[in-house]
Amino acid sequence: MLAYGIAADATDEYIKIGESTVIQSLKKICRAVVEVFSEQYLRSPNANDVARLLHIGKRRGFPGMLGSLDCMHWKWKNCPTAWAGQYAGRSGSPTIILEAVADYDLWIWHAYFGLPGIAPPAHYVIQGKEYNMGYYLADGIYPKWSTLVQSIHDPRGPKKKLFAMKQEGCRKDVERAFGVL
Repeated sequence: MLAYGIAADATDEYIKIGESTVIQSLKKICRAVVEVFSEQYLRSPNANDVARLLHIGKRRGFPGMLGSLDCMHWKWKNCPTAWAGQYAGRSGSPTIILEAVADYDLWIWHAYFGLPGIAPPAHYVIQGKEYNMGYYLADGIYPKWSTLVQSIHDPRGPKKKLFAMKQEGCRKDVERAFGVL
């Protein structure tokens, strides 16, 4: 059901298990995943995680960077017909958009089907000025918010070109994470 998006009663013909048993088994699997992995993987970043992310961002030339933000479109092949129009993507067929923040190690720190969340508190200094909120690297489709730093659209001069190149390199983190999915 999770992998293919099929209804619970569709498994009856294939593996000879009734709908109620399938739903009960899926709930048990989901509870087990949360119980086993929640402490390490299914959590918000803590102070140590934020410090590590800030260190990595600074080392890569972006003090205060917590990760890269991007979205991925998935074709929704089993979308209810009544909803198809409101979920139609650029291709014309229904899609679901996953928005995620990933770091260099491909850890997905934030995943949401909707607007981005609030950046966790992060303290860092750039050229003697103190900041208390981290930011995410994003491409040009996102709004101009203080927590989102967008690429330079048309960099001119060697400094801006180098900055844009490094920023695009860091933005590849979230795209690599989507590739793993």
